[in-house]
This record gives sequence, structure tokens and C-alpha cells, in this order.
Amino acid sequence: MSLFDSNPLSHTDFAVGDSKRPLADRMRPRTLDEYAGQEHILGPGKPLRAQIERDQLTSIVLWGPPGVGKTTLAHIIARMTKAEFLPFSAVLSGIKEIKAVMVDAERLRKLGRKTIVFIDEIHRFNKAQQDAFLPYVERGDIILIGATTENPSFEINAALLSRSRVYMLRALTTEEIADLLRKALPLLEPTATATDEMLEKIASASNGDVRSAYNTLEVAAAGSPGGVIEDAALTDALGRKVLLYDKTGEEHYNLISALHKSVRSSDPDAALYWLARMLEAGEDRMYIARRVVRMAVEDIGLADPRALEQCIAMQQAVHFLGIPEGDLALAQAVLYLAASPKSDAGYRALGDVLQEVRQGRAEPVPMQLRNASTNAMKAWGYGSGYQHAHEFEDAINEMQCLPDSLAGRRWYYPTDRGMEKRIKDRLDDLRARRTTPPPEVPPASA
Repeated sequence: MSLFDSNPLSHTDFAVGDSKRPLADRMRPRTLDEYAGQEHILGPGKPLRAQIERDQLTSIVLWGPPGVGKTTLAHIIARMTKAEFLPFSAVLSGIKEIKAVMVDAERLRKLGRKTIVFIDEIHRFNKAQQDAFLPYVERGDIILIGATTENPSFEINAALLSRSRVYMLRALTTEEIADLLRKALPLLEPTATATDEMLEKIASASNGDVRSAYNTLEVAAAGSPGGVIEDAALTDALGRKVLLYDKTGEEHYNLISALHKSVRSSDPDAALYWLARMLEAGEDRMYIARRVVRMAVEDIGLADPRALEQCIAMQQAVHFLGIPEGDLALAQAVLYLAASPKSDAGYRALGDVLQEVRQGRAEPVPMQLRNASTNAMKAWGYGSGYQHAHEFEDAINEMQCLPDSLAGRRWYYPTDRGMEKRIKDRLDDLRARRTTPPPEVPPASA
């Protein structure tokens, strides 16, 4: 028996009108005109729509958050191109199943029939499983449609990715979802009505996931025997809002990046918002604390030396108090950093000097800086010419502390912001008071 003959999810099975099926399934669009959102790739004249309408589709990867219609779009493509449709589960299928299906796909190609292999959660396939599709994609035995919520650059191997075109699907807007919910009201069992405000609440709580919005509407309708969805029924249906987040995936890095860049941009309100998103999603508090400490040394530095002190105190408080009390310490530190004067002079200085160390010659330590711990070392010149700073007025000596080849080099350029302006003035005064300062040779990046 062909695996196609036993396919339980053929695209012809998607039909409306069965009241026993979930609302989300009954509302599934059957054509591109019924499909909501994604105008950037499916609008008139857009690349993916043109490929579908001309029946010139090649292997593609649909990348987007949950509930935006990746599976539905794959079914529509199969219906419009009159191709055999075979859904694959990356969780349940192995190389043995892949090879068995590919035999059928090759046979169908020889009969002039196209096969679309749809892989939901393709990022869950390991490298060997992904590689198993390569020869069949290259020969044209199959058109591969992969769906993923993860960044394909990280989760799909380069060979398969190079043979596919990636289309990014965006989360649906509140207005788009509310409009779909309005159209779904007549299909509710039992029949129920809802105000526009109620539908917008459901749409907003769904975070762009239309499937979640349909499920919420259906549950709220079931809890409203009077035929009108009420606030109490909606509250029960919504439960606790679940935020899109993956502690090991791209959204994890997107949110910490947003927090860091908001702090760097001195926007305390935005910083607090992104922090709250991470807290509510259950992020490891000590991970946030480590990143906040990094912000203090990378973006505030000596413009406000107390920033690091505040952040280390925060880390201790978070560790000591736990959740939820420690969250207040995180918020306090983030607000302090966002409001602080900014300087990355120390960060850049270390980067420049590391580049010098890695690329330049490892110069010997000058004799005047070496410690003469034995009489023999003293006789060899160790410590010769050393000037003890405290023996000079204001502890300012004339001794050169860099190797001769690097004399005059500067890597640290303090800013005029915050405490660092005082440091800049102090360094300028020190240099001016030395009677024979070496000529300044700034680094190339200064």
C-alpha cells in the first residue's frame, strides 16, 4: 500500500460546515483570497503568490510564530497546484519513514504528478534527517515546504536551506484577528454574540495567534448560556496570558537584546517593558542579572562607577530574595542604568588594546618595571630607573610604563559624560604636568 493512500490529512479533507469540529478548523481558509494577513508575501504581485498562481513553486521554508497559518498556507498551495500533499511530523518520523515515502514520490514524479512534502516543526529534525531529503529535493521528486517557529539560519542545515527560499510570516494584528473572530461568530455552537470590544480583548490576548483566539472565543461562548459572551466567561476562557517565549530559542535573545538596547538608549520605560516581558515569561532571574551587570560595565562604565555597585547589589538581592521580591531589585537596577550617563570608552579601550596584544609583537617588560627580587637580577638591571610615584609631588613621575615601541600609545579616551568627565580632566592635567610626555600615538580605531 502506498503511504499516500493512507494519508489521514490530505488537503481535500479541509472542509467547513461540520459543527463538531473545532472552530479554528472550520474557519480554516481554503483559498489565498480567504487567507488573512501576510500581504508582504501573498498580496497581488508578491513573490510567493506569483509562484503559487503560476504553478512554479520551488521548495520553501515558512518561518513565523505559532498560529499565523503556516500549515493552512501549505494546504492551500497543494490544492491550488493540484499536488499530492504529504504532511510529515518531525516528532514522529525518522529516516526509515522518509525513505519509504520518497520511493512513492519518485514513482509519482515519473507519472507526471507532483508531491508536496510538508514538514511541520522542521527545526526538530536532526541533521541526518534533514539531509535525507536533499537528493529528492535536488532531483525534483518533491517540493519541500518546511514550517518552523525558529530562525532557519540556526535550525536548518545549510545544504537544505540553500535549496529553499525562506518566507517570513508575521504575527497577525489585533485588528486582523478581531475581524476573523467577527466572521466566526455565526459558526459558534451554541450560537453566541459578542461586542466589538470583547472581540478586541480576545484578539489582543492571543498575541497574534489566531488559532488561540478561535479557541478562546469557543470556550467563552460555551460558558455564556445566555447567548451573549460576558466578561466573566471571557476571563475564565482567557485564564493566564501565555507569552511567546523560548528560553533557548531566538525569542530569548530578541528580548534580552531589546532590554539591553533600551538601557543603552536611556529609555527607562522601554527597558522596564522588556524586563517585564522576560519576567512574565519565566526567564531565569540570574540570567537577567548577569546581563544587567554586563550593561553596567559595557555601556555606563566610569561615567557612573556606582552603576556596577548597584548591579552587584542587585545580583545579591535577587539571589537572596528570590521570586517575586527579587524582581523589584532587577527593575531598580534596570531603571538606574537607563537613567545613568553612558560611556563605552572602557569597552572600546579594552577591545583596542586586545587587538594590539593579539596582532602586535609581545614586547618584553621594560627593565624599570621589573621586580629585582634577587641581587643577581638587580645586577642585570632589573628595576633600574624605577621611579616610585609617592616620592614625587602629587605622585606624578616621569617614568615610561609602556615598551619603547608603544611609547605614546593611548587606548582609553574618556567621554565628557557623567563622572568620566572628571576622569578626563584629571588625565589631561596629568599629561600636561609631565615635563617630557611622549608624543601621543592614538590607535587606528580612535
